Amino acid sequence: MLHDPLHVRNPVTTVILGILLRVVVWVMMLLAILSNMGINITALVASLGVGGIAIALAIQTVLSDVFASLAIGFDKPFEHGDFIVFGDIAGSIEHIGLKTTRLRSLGGEQIVCSNTILLQQTIHNYKRMQQRRIVFKFGINYGTPAEKVRQIGGMVQRIIESVPDTRFDRAHFLSFDESQLTFEVVYFVLSADYNKYMDIQQEINLQLMAQLEQKQIRFAFPMRRVEFTGGVLPRINLSDASNEAAAQSAQR
Repeated sequence: MLHDPLHVRNPVTTVILGILLRVVVWVMMLLAILSNMGINITALVASLGVGGIAIALAIQTVLSDVFASLAIGFDKPFEHGDFIVFGDIAGSIEHIGLKTTRLRSLGGEQIVCSNTILLQQTIHNYKRMQQRRIVFKFGINYGTPAEKVRQIGGMVQRIIESVPDTRFDRAHFLSFDESQLTFEVVYFVLSADYNKYMDIQQEINLQLMAQLEQKQIRFAFPMRRVEFTGGVLPRINLSDASNEAAAQSAQR
């Protein structure tokens, strides 16, 4: 039978179950001994129940974290070494304890989080991601002929299919935006490695730049066109402005 790393028993769960089992065994043995000695254990059990409730109320936060640790051990939303993101926190799991879970962030510092609070979050586990879906956009100049615009989708598809460990999904002329004709591209990186994704995206960008340049298609950049109606623009003589600036400089 093959060993599945996702079903490795959490050592914290084993420790907690062992402690609970030992406590139950010792309590049962103690009650049996007291009963054999002729002591009425009914009142004792009742008092233990009341005392247990009081203790549970006093340490309910700790117990909540302990049971959350059990839930992590049984459900396995993450394990040691997994890279997770929740809220604005991201890091690799270093230790899952009885009360807290410790992560190592990308910046290098250790993050300690209560097990109860952690399980209340929506957790993104990137270690178990099989592939990465990528969506990116780019824009070209409005002066591009329609026939060249029509060719861009196929060109992008050929570029992506030429890069290893990718799967092309689609490339479409998306919209007429303020200063560009916008294309949207979707493809998959067949790996969870973020550095590999960045290498692939860089290669796609470089090939896209080169092929658009070959076809004399220009990338768009932000620009505004201003039209004056019902008036006359003032005429500016650049030579007069230059002479005036030179005169002011000489006076200084």
